[in-house]
Amino acid sequence: MKKLLPYFKPYRVQSFLGPLFKLLEATFELLVPVIVGLIVDRGLGARLDGAYPNADKGFIFAMFGVLALFGVVGLACSVTAQYFAAKAATGVASDVRKALFKKLQSLSYADFDRLGTSTMLTRITGDINQFQSGINLFLRLLLRSPFIVFGAMIAAFLIDVKVALIFVAVIVALSVVVFGIMFLTMPLYKRSQERLDEVTLSVRENLSGARVIRAFCREDKERAIFNERNEALKKNRNFAGAVGAVMNPLTYALLNIAIIGLLKVGAIRVEGGSLSQGNVLALYNLMTQILVELVKLANLIVLIAKAAASANRVEQVFELESSLKTSSEQISEGVEKEEYIVFENVSVRYHEGGEEALSGVDFKVQKGETVGVIGGTGSGKTTLVNLLPHFYDVSAGSVRLAGKDVRAYNPKLLRERIGVVPQKAVLFKGTIRENLCWGKNDATDEELWAALKTAQAEKVVRDKGGLDSPVEQGGKNFSGGQKQRLTIARALVRKPEILILDDSSSALDYATDAALRRAIRERSGDTTVFIVSQRTSSVRNADKIVVLDDGKAVGIGTHAELLECCAVYKEIYDSQYKDDGEVGA
Repeated sequence: MKKLLPYFKPYRVQSFLGPLFKLLEATFELLVPVIVGLIVDRGLGARLDGAYPNADKGFIFAMFGVLALFGVVGLACSVTAQYFAAKAATGVASDVRKALFKKLQSLSYADFDRLGTSTMLTRITGDINQFQSGINLFLRLLLRSPFIVFGAMIAAFLIDVKVALIFVAVIVALSVVVFGIMFLTMPLYKRSQERLDEVTLSVRENLSGARVIRAFCREDKERAIFNERNEALKKNRNFAGAVGAVMNPLTYALLNIAIIGLLKVGAIRVEGGSLSQGNVLALYNLMTQILVELVKLANLIVLIAKAAASANRVEQVFELESSLKTSSEQISEGVEKEEYIVFENVSVRYHEGGEEALSGVDFKVQKGETVGVIGGTGSGKTTLVNLLPHFYDVSAGSVRLAGKDVRAYNPKLLRERIGVVPQKAVLFKGTIRENLCWGKNDATDEELWAALKTAQAEKVVRDKGGLDSPVEQGGKNFSGGQKQRLTIARALVRKPEILILDDSSSALDYATDAALRRAIRERSGDTTVFIVSQRTSSVRNADKIVVLDDGKAVGIGTHAELLECCAVYKEIYDSQYKDDGEVGA
């Protein structure tokens, strides 16, 4: 919890005033049994035979007025405490959520792979909501309940020391029960949250892949997987709930036994004349208050145990160190063209102990060149281009940009110079304009239309109604090819020094793909372009083509050179084109 404590600092006042007003309310509540005892003893003047010869109606009405005043003031204190506690809880949770989101954004692709999307979603939503509820309850009740319990015990000592020993015994017994169950349930609720991650993963995969599941008739299989994970979560929570449920009957049993003992001892002492009937009634009310507050405290501790488990899971994310080392250096200017980008004996391994995704890749790129990257599925094409914007770290070797290792640059400054069109076209809910302006926040309409024209998406946008046309979540109202062209336009708006097209035209027909490549060549100028594709038609006009096979660069050269000397490239080319002519040149 240490890493989360600083987030309480801006809410110190609220965190102090919330419990303070709750303690004021508790003080008034503790005085009620004393006043009731005074009404019986002084107002009614009760005797052992049940007669009331000395009843004082004026005193009784005065005490009723005091009780009413206590009720009004106590209500005001309770409402005020609730306000400050809620303000502190929501403020802390909001700040933690922002910081957690920022932390997640700072992690590398490798960290995302290791954590998993479902786990991150659960921690930034469910865990923080649980943490917020825990803070609210902590500020309102955690001090109030012990205050009333020990206040009632002190009041009992002031009334009668021998009877008060019953209070001490029952408080000790109840503390053993409450804290024992708390320590048992905390690890159970932590495990429950881990089970929830698995259920969230199953739900996320089924919702995002609903069409694929139905296409392959996998509904029954996926339903069985979900039921299995849900059943494991249910069993874990049932067990934790069963352990926690023992608390209420145990506390009620102990306190009722204590009340029986109190009434017996009190009756004997009243008969002996050492204790008044009003004092016995006050002691009984104090014992009842202890019962109510300890039951509240028991339930509160279970809820706080859940919140603590969630807080620990959030804290684990804050403790993660990004696998990417950052720096404040910017890209150097005026670097020799032949040394602009250098891949030097690069190897990449995604997981420790796993096979290398890239091995010994070595080539140079001049400024303004177009580089094609081609190879079969799983050959390492995307991995290669992801190294340049430093999405992943190399396991061996280095990737240098403008004479320096990309690891020496600040990631934000580095990526501002690079336009990336990822393999999966992703659009965000909003408008076309808002999506395009991700590339450049202050882009003018002229710049947006110019980028759309180059990306062969101008007609698409005009048919949709213009730049302010809506984009549904995930771009569901666009086809695959339309989404690809819009993501290319988004990257072009930035006018990047380096443009990476990661298999970004796979959904386009040959004619549109050819027009796109031609427009990019005419527009690029000094822009260095990386084109990742499985089509030889997409890379054949590149200044340099890197052929990958099983993570190794088996050929580097122009289209004509590779047809002569690279068997892998020739095999790809021959599999796509017939001998009687080429298509999509």
